[in-house]
Amino acid sequence: MKTESTPLRSLSGLIDFEAAARWSSIKLAAYELHKTPGAVSQQIKQLEMSLGFALFTRQTRQIKLTDKGQELALTVRGLLEVLHGKVAALRGGDEEWVLRISATHSFATKWLVPRLHRFTKLQPKYDLHVESSDQLTPLASSTDQACDIAIHYSRGALDAAPRLAEQWVVVYSPAVLPYTPSKQAVPVSIDTLDKFPLLYEGTTENWLLLLKKYKAVATLKGKHNFSRAFSHSGTLVQAAVAAQGVALAPYSIAHEDIVRGNLRVIPELFLPSPYAYHLRVGAGKHALQKVGHFSAWMQQEWQGMAATHEGMALAHGV
Repeated sequence: MKTESTPLRSLSGLIDFEAAARWSSIKLAAYELHKTPGAVSQQIKQLEMSLGFALFTRQTRQIKLTDKGQELALTVRGLLEVLHGKVAALRGGDEEWVLRISATHSFATKWLVPRLHRFTKLQPKYDLHVESSDQLTPLASSTDQACDIAIHYSRGALDAAPRLAEQWVVVYSPAVLPYTPSKQAVPVSIDTLDKFPLLYEGTTENWLLLLKKYKAVATLKGKHNFSRAFSHSGTLVQAAVAAQGVALAPYSIAHEDIVRGNLRVIPELFLPSPYAYHLRVGAGKHALQKVGHFSAWMQQEWQGMAATHEGMALAHGV
């Protein structure tokens, strides 16, 4: 393999290379591209000569990406996805009506998706693309195909508006309740938490803060069962719905199950959260009608959800 590289003169080799990398097979790549294996192999060899480094190690009936090949394959795959998306948008001429939204897995699954039918009813003209990822998602400029709006969940203040404050609440499934001899359910209270597994996300820190807030730390003394931890708040809430214990969960993630009766909340037990959701918008897209419509709708939904919790708290004299 020569060490001096020459400028890329054709994208065809990159397309053939990406297909071969994805399939780990020249033969399967050729089948997908409607070419002969010899033609695909030749294109990749020419690409390697142009780049100045090997993309595959070749064995009998098998190819394997080199480290550099692996890195390039990921880059080319991402670029081709963007290219395909742009071509599709230009063909349809509907970029103005396509709204791309990114949110964390838990927020997308437990808060956003259950409500999107209401946004669609208000704004039926938009084609919604929802991406769930716990990584910070690239935002679209006025010319690319990345997300228009990213809903980030973070601690502290970000230079993004609106800022939607979170809080933690204690929730449980009615199925965990013990019953009196008269077959009446006994509600969960701070005094009976030691009778249930306490579910949490990440660490027990929030549970300890809540117990301290309500002067229940003295009741700890090893009595409470912190044997079930979950990596995501959505999974935590699902565990509570499945009656695996009593959870301290973000109210936004548990709200839909509370409304549907899958979970009950102890209104007098809640903990302000230092975390919040922030709506971030791609550069040059703040003035777009689709962004304004979604941002206004989301604020309205959030206010309605917050009012529900405040109403429950007031009803219990909190």
